[in-house]
Amino acid sequence: MARKVVVTGLGATTPIGGTVSELWQNALAGVSGVTKLDQDWVETYDLAVRIAAAVSTPASEVLTRVEAKRLDPSGQLSMIAAREAWADAGFSAANADDAEEVDPTRVAAVFGTGIGGAWTLLSGWDTLREKGPRRVMPLTVPMLMPNGNAATVSMELKARRAAITAVSACASGTESFYQGLDLIRLGKADVVIAGGAESANHPINFAAFGAMQALSRRNDEPERASRPYDIDRDGFVMAEGAGAVILESEEHAKARGARIYCELAGAGLSADAFHITAPDDAGTGATRAIVEAMESGEFVAEDVIHVNAHATSTPKGDIPEAGAVRNAFGSATDNIPVSATKSMTGHMLGGSGAVEAILAIKALTERTAPCTINLDNKDPQIDLDVVTTPRELRKDGGVVVSNSFGFGGHNAVVAFRDY
Repeated sequence: MARKVVVTGLGATTPIGGTVSELWQNALAGVSGVTKLDQDWVETYDLAVRIAAAVSTPASEVLTRVEAKRLDPSGQLSMIAAREAWADAGFSAANADDAEEVDPTRVAAVFGTGIGGAWTLLSGWDTLREKGPRRVMPLTVPMLMPNGNAATVSMELKARRAAITAVSACASGTESFYQGLDLIRLGKADVVIAGGAESANHPINFAAFGAMQALSRRNDEPERASRPYDIDRDGFVMAEGAGAVILESEEHAKARGARIYCELAGAGLSADAFHITAPDDAGTGATRAIVEAMESGEFVAEDVIHVNAHATSTPKGDIPEAGAVRNAFGSATDNIPVSATKSMTGHMLGGSGAVEAILAIKALTERTAPCTINLDNKDPQIDLDVVTTPRELRKDGGVVVSNSFGFGGHNAVVAFRDY
């Protein structure tokens, strides 16, 4: 019989909060983390997109100078979120080697990223061009490699079972839960630090995503630019951030007397096999991922009390997801409040899924759905009950779902249940 998997720790650093507590309070208050870019390179490159969302608490205020210097910005955010989650889980020491209640060879790190060490790669290229090869940092490769985030978390917390990297664009953070669930259910690990991180607010990404017409150009109203489901949405807003969640087998958590937030009930994956950037218009792949999460978690649509939607604020992306939710949940969809929290955080790419899973967990435990801001005129094609002000959730049912979909046709869905 598969082992039950529970959640015992949460950690995050985001544009609307440098801790989980701050993130949650600002998600209820409808705070936007989107601001105007003030870097010189905006003018240097004459960028059409001039807004983004940076983490509200800079990594330099949390990490030591030596720690920060040895990590790409995405690795810095990974470490911050993972440390908070580990501490929140109540282990007796700062890492698995020193905590007597856990075997480090039974602890795994599964961390996602969409792009990896973009800043390190591109700044290294600048150094090579301007100063020559002798000035390129020896740590460039370990700082830029996509598996660097999982390696950083593994080394920091002494997770010796495995360090696994999920790289599936904007579904990366959520895919880490799928892999973590399998590791524990199958008895291959007792504890998994699952999450995702991204720090890719680099000029090349604003230019590249801008060239795809994927980004909002509402430069004069940055806090109103990310507007999922609104008829006037014009693209997503680039953001950085990280989330980490401690998953444990039920028996392991109970044996050490851990506080348990909820159960990781199920997860689903699918591939559209349709287009490298555009979603399947019918949402069939996304529907299959949601249905697999239901089957994996052994729950029905009527059990679902809340959905945290992927909802990036792109004209093409929001509609297929809305259709997929209705396809999967049927008539029960009418009674499921949906929140689109990227309206506040912007799109943290590989970090979004982990942060949104945390918001879904908080919605479950607090029985409150967070805001969707900037929804002035809902697109008539969005047939969902979208939450615009914090809403109390019903007490029965007890399942929340978080969706993530990425370029390449990657679909990942995770579901949490009352414990």
